[in-house]
Amino acid sequence: MPVTSTALPTFTTGTISVKPVVLPAPDRGDDLQVRVSAPVSGSGLPIILLAHGFSGSMSGYDPLVDFWTDNGFVVVQPTFLDSLTLGLTPADPRHPDIARVRVEDVQRVLDDLDQLLGAVPGLSERADRDRIAVAGHSWGAQTVGMLLGARVLDENGQPGPDLSDPRVKAGVLFAATGFGGDTLTPFARDNFGSFMSPDFERLTTPFLAVAGDADQSMLSTRGPDWFTDVYHHAPGARGLLTLFEGEHSLGGIHGYNVTDTTDESVERVALIRRVAWAFLRDALGVDDLAWKQVRAEDLAPAGRLDVR
Repeated sequence: MPVTSTALPTFTTGTISVKPVVLPAPDRGDDLQVRVSAPVSGSGLPIILLAHGFSGSMSGYDPLVDFWTDNGFVVVQPTFLDSLTLGLTPADPRHPDIARVRVEDVQRVLDDLDQLLGAVPGLSERADRDRIAVAGHSWGAQTVGMLLGARVLDENGQPGPDLSDPRVKAGVLFAATGFGGDTLTPFARDNFGSFMSPDFERLTTPFLAVAGDADQSMLSTRGPDWFTDVYHHAPGARGLLTLFEGEHSLGGIHGYNVTDTTDESVERVALIRRVAWAFLRDALGVDDLAWKQVRAEDLAPAGRLDVR
């Protein structure tokens, strides 16, 4: 019997955010800029590495960051080379390698996590480095998915190197792109062909997938089901949150009142951040109460949760 939504506890009385925290990256052309956000109180705080989508930056996704930090998580956000804040053009010699550099950036964040946490006074002692999760939207989902075990097929259909990271214990993939091949549009092949053929066979780290059932991509000739491939084919899939009438913005998770949101919905965003938070608390071994509650709920009319 479905139950009604249960109010969530509030874990902190405030948050702090520091940016930019700069990680030297001489081989990258631009040093890596990162934002670190955290509760002002509490200990044993799990950590989320959050990767923005194409052209975004460390300053985005406040609807997610605010909720997660208000409810007991540290959130770390790198700014990738495709960010509009950096102004790289296709003429830049680094442009063809942006997808590869994105993965190197998230690896650098994990390697230099002590330095990042140290930018917030007292946070280093309060963060739990044994409970690290990754989350990403669109291209960001593809990026952090590599740390969960996803790989990319080369032009001969052979999977590339396994870049999974044992420090990462769970993930949330928002609008993760699906399989490539013949269903890619000419635009996708011409502009993003080097990383648009994912392989999910070794994506074994537990994750939640989030997709909109009205998300028709310009990258694939398939329908919105393209964004559910990772759930149906990756061994680590634990849940699929489908947003009814949700498009690629998933209700507006990338910012408050931003002009490029095509399906603005307070209800969708509220559902996404609550379900993702509940999943991560369970997957990281904090507690399973919220995840059990949300699995028992009827989430209509905003969405539906399928679980394994």
